[in-house]
Amino acid sequence: MYVQDVTSSAQTSSAMSKATAYFQLLKFRLSATVAFSSAIGFLLGRPNAPWVDTALVMLGGLLVTGSANIINQVLEKDLDKMMKRTAKRPLPTGLLSVQEAIIFCILLCLAGVGLLGLYFNWLAAALSFLSLLLYGFFYTPLKRISPICVFVGAIPGGLPPLIGWVAATGYIGVEAWILFGIQFIWQFPHFWAIAWVLDDDYKKAGFKMLPMAGGKNLKTAIQIMIYTLLLIPLGLLPMQFGMAGKTSAFIAVVCGVLFLMQTFYLMHTCSKRAAMNIMFGSFLYLPIVQIAFVVDSL
Repeated sequence: MYVQDVTSSAQTSSAMSKATAYFQLLKFRLSATVAFSSAIGFLLGRPNAPWVDTALVMLGGLLVTGSANIINQVLEKDLDKMMKRTAKRPLPTGLLSVQEAIIFCILLCLAGVGLLGLYFNWLAAALSFLSLLLYGFFYTPLKRISPICVFVGAIPGGLPPLIGWVAATGYIGVEAWILFGIQFIWQFPHFWAIAWVLDDDYKKAGFKMLPMAGGKNLKTAIQIMIYTLLLIPLGLLPMQFGMAGKTSAFIAVVCGVLFLMQTFYLMHTCSKRAAMNIMFGSFLYLPIVQIAFVVDSL
C-alpha cells in the first residue's frame, strides 16, 4: 500500500509539473496583455458589445499569441540556456520536449485562429495568423542578425487592437490603422528600454536589440525619445476621427508628456535606472490610454 501511495504521489507530481510547464510556455502575462489590447480594439469597433463576445476575442488573441510565444521558445531553446532570465524555461530545462511544445503550439494556433474565424470573421483570423508568422519566423531569427528586428517585431506587436477592430467590424478602416499606429510606435521605447535593462543578458545570446552602435548611449536614448514624442500627436487621432472624445485625448496627451519626460532623464544619465523607469512607464502608458479611449467612446 505504501509503495502504491508513493507511486501515485510521484505520478501526480509529474503531471502537475507537466501542466505547469505547458502553462509557462504560454508566457501568460505577455499573452494576456496582447489579448487585452485586442479587446480594446474590439470594444472601440463595437461599443457596448456583450461581455461574452469581448471575452472570446481575448481568448482567441491569447491562444494565438501563446502559440507564437512557443515558436519563439522552440527556435531559441539553446539560446535561452545562455541567459539568466530564460534558463529555467520548460524547454531549456527539459521539462518538456520540443515535440511536445510543437504539438501544443499547433493546437493553440488552430484553436485561436478557428475561434476568431468561426465566431467573428476570417479576415481577423487571417490577420492573427499573419501576426503569428511575423513574430515567430521573422522577428525571432532576426534578433541575432540586426536591430531591424525591433521594427519587424513591432508589426505583430501593433496588430492586436487592429485585429480586435476587424473582429468587431469586418473591415480594416482608418480607425483600425490609428489603433495599430499607436501601439506600433509604442513598441519602440518599450522594446528598447527592456533591451537596455537586459543588455548584458541579451549579449550572451548574441541578440542585437538596441538601435545604435555601442548600444547604451546618447544616440539610442535620442531614438527612444523621438518615438515617445510621436505618441503625443498619435494620441489625438481617435478624437479627430470620432472614435473617442476630448477627455481621452487629454489623458493621452498628459500620459504622453509624462512618458516623454522619462526619456529626458535617460538622455541625461544614460543609466540602467532611467531605462527601467521608461520600461515601467511603458507598461502604464498603453493600458491607461487604451482604457481611456474605450470609456470615452461609450
